[in-house]
Parts: sequence; C-alpha cells; structure tokens
Amino acid sequence: MSYKYLLSIMFAVLLSACGSHAVNDRHSLHDEPPLKQGYISLPVFEAWYEDDVVFYVTTDVSNRKMARDMKANYAPRLRDAIPKYPKPPGVKTALERVYGVANGPQQRKIFPSVPWPIGPESRDKQYSPLWLMYNVVWVDPSKAYILKSEGAIFDAEEKGLVTIERTNIVVNCPVVYPSA
Repeated sequence: MSYKYLLSIMFAVLLSACGSHAVNDRHSLHDEPPLKQGYISLPVFEAWYEDDVVFYVTTDVSNRKMARDMKANYAPRLRDAIPKYPKPPGVKTALERVYGVANGPQQRKIFPSVPWPIGPESRDKQYSPLWLMYNVVWVDPSKAYILKSEGAIFDAEEKGLVTIERTNIVVNCPVVYPSA
C-alpha cells in the first residue's frame, strides 16, 4: 500500500468523523434529552464598519472574563493563533483586528472588514471571523467622540487623541445578517 494512498484514506476518515454526527447525537455527552433540530438563540451585537452598523455573534473568546461578559465559550487555545510579534511582512494569519474603545462613551466595536456581501456570495478576501482585540484609549476622555471606522481610529491616533494597544485576546465573532 502506497504512502499517498494511506494518507488519503486517513484524510477521508477524519473528514467523515467531523461531519457524521447530527445535533441530536450530542445529547449523550451530557445525559440530557436530545435537542430538536432547528434554531438556537445567540446574543447579537452591533459594531461599526466604515460608518455603517453591522451585526455579529460571539461564540468563543480566549479570555475567561470577556467570554463570560459576551455569553460565549471560553476557548484559551484561540491564543495559539497569535503570531510571534513583531510579525514579519508577508506572514499571513487568519486573525483580523477588532477595536474596542476602553474609555469614553462608545459601546460598539469597530471592524476593519466584513464579508461583502454578507453570506455565501462574499467576495471580501480580507474578512475573517477570528479577531485579535485592540484597545483604543482616549488620552483625554472628555474629548472622546464615536469612532465608526478603522480609518477614524488611525486619524485620531495621528492627532494624538488616542493610543492603540494590542491585547492577547482572540475572539470568534462572525458577522451575520440582521434579523428581520
């Protein structure tokens, strides 16, 4: 039996294992009654992207407190996705930046990319649902205003109004269609 043939069989087995269990099969893990096929509820949050409001859900966070606040899974292994810094030019990563404002009146996060259009026809090659959290901090919170795009953050930084701090928090926050 050739090495390539053996690898292709192992790959097929792994793929079938990933997709062979329906939602109803998972009940045995927790000794609870099986779930009905259908929909679940997740908190939906609003964020800014290029001056427009977009919607996202948070499913996993590498920081326990933030996971609790976002009602998401605590997933410390997401930190393994962070490349060594400084990241050499040309090194690609699945992580995109997401910005949270640490002080001031702003509640919404700022995304630098979203799928466009949202859904299976997206043509945006920059978008990833995995985000590395950056904190935007107003130097003087009394001068704070709402930042609605990555460009607005960089403009405020250039004017000395804010600083940008990279964290080691990775979040899985897919952008989703707004509900009707």
